[in-house]
Amino acid sequence: MASGFRNVIDFFAEVGLYDVVLPFLLVFTIVFAIFEKTRILGTEEIDGKQYARKNLNAMAAFVIAFFTIASAELVEIISEVSSNVVILLLASVLFLLLVGSFFKEEKEGFWLQQKGWQIFFMIIMFVGIVLIFLNAVGWLDQVWGFLSEGSGGNAVGSIILIVIIILFMVYIVKDNKEGSEKKKD
Repeated sequence: MASGFRNVIDFFAEVGLYDVVLPFLLVFTIVFAIFEKTRILGTEEIDGKQYARKNLNAMAAFVIAFFTIASAELVEIISEVSSNVVILLLASVLFLLLVGSFFKEEKEGFWLQQKGWQIFFMIIMFVGIVLIFLNAVGWLDQVWGFLSEGSGGNAVGSIILIVIIILFMVYIVKDNKEGSEKKKD
């Protein structure tokens, strides 16, 4: 038996809240914020201060958001990417909660003190977001198929071997400046 809240959610889905309104608001907000921050559409001077042109920024963001929701494929990609990014964010928060349980409580917290871990997790989050986008667009299966099957696997292995050989040759041939300066003295 469905609850009253479930019926409300179903009603919102029927009127297009999830397919039209929320993607429109998301795209409009992000594009408008980027336009306001970058001031790419110009500025106007009011009382001696420079302000972004809100009317142009809002109109351009409005049009871009409408073009976005006009494409069912883009809305589907936005929905899939958004839901997967939330899962990635939730996983990182839960991981930090578990890691934080092994550190003593300090005023600054433990996370801000260790730059190596920050960079490591930023790289992991970046790779996760790239994989989410590739999956949403449908390229991840194609790339994985190319890398793992048939001649694609041989081509990738050949490229990796060539890169390793080039890196080895650069390492061997590089001029050791410290050693050469000592020899000159």
